Amino acid sequence: MNAQNLMTKAQRALASSVTLLQDGDGDGACNRAYYAMFDAARAALIASKAPVPPEIAKTHSGLIAAFSLHLVKTDLFPKELGRSFNKAEDLRLVADYKGDPISPEDAQWTVQQAQAFVEQVEIRFMSNAG
Repeated sequence: MNAQNLMTKAQRALASSVTLLQDGDGDGACNRAYYAMFDAARAALIASKAPVPPEIAKTHSGLIAAFSLHLVKTDLFPKELGRSFNKAEDLRLVADYKGDPISPEDAQWTVQQAQAFVEQVEIRFMSNAG
């Protein structure tokens, strides 16, 4: 999958997260917002030509670590949004596996962070991606 295809997936997940949030499904909104960030992060790593083995970028922990190492710690991506990616994963794990409800505030925060994250990936990495 190339960077542009991943960004298309990220945009779809982001749109779904907004719809789910509006429908009052905080758990679903967190899930889709996180996956919007996940796919955008994969696209950014591909577009930046970061030296990440494909098998690492397919796992959640591997992708987040590679994104942080190659794009956040090198100041190619805002540190605050890098931290948001980690927190969004934590909230998604709660929503998907722990059975605890996500608060409306956390759901809204996650969707807003995903919107900012995807937008920054578009701006910083996708103008020259194929």
